[in-house]
Amino acid sequence: MNHYSYYPLLIFAALGTGFAVFSVLGAAGLAGPKRYNRAKADAYECGIQPSPHADGGGRVPIKYYLTAMLFIVFDIESVFLYPFAVNFDRMGLFALVEMVLFVITVFVAYAYVWRRGGLEWD
Repeated sequence: MNHYSYYPLLIFAALGTGFAVFSVLGAAGLAGPKRYNRAKADAYECGIQPSPHADGGGRVPIKYYLTAMLFIVFDIESVFLYPFAVNFDRMGLFALVEMVLFVITVFVAYAYVWRRGGLEWD
């Protein structure tokens, strides 16, 4: 393998970095608001007067964090399943057994969360 085979990867990384820098520095300055006034500087509150918060910002229900963690767990499952599905023919029986064990593990976690009521909105 020669060093020329890395050129497409370097070009792709340079294009991605250039797009990110242009998006943050260039496009935001061109498309962003030009006139500032008091209404634009205020926090968006949907017309409801903000209520005073308790010390430390108030309490946030743990349900939000649990929902976020569930999303991450099942999102990571799909990230691992996609390469397996693409290369299924070339990986053989060992990869199939490993993926079945992985899906069983995730299914056990899903059943546990379902049983504990983690998927119900109150």
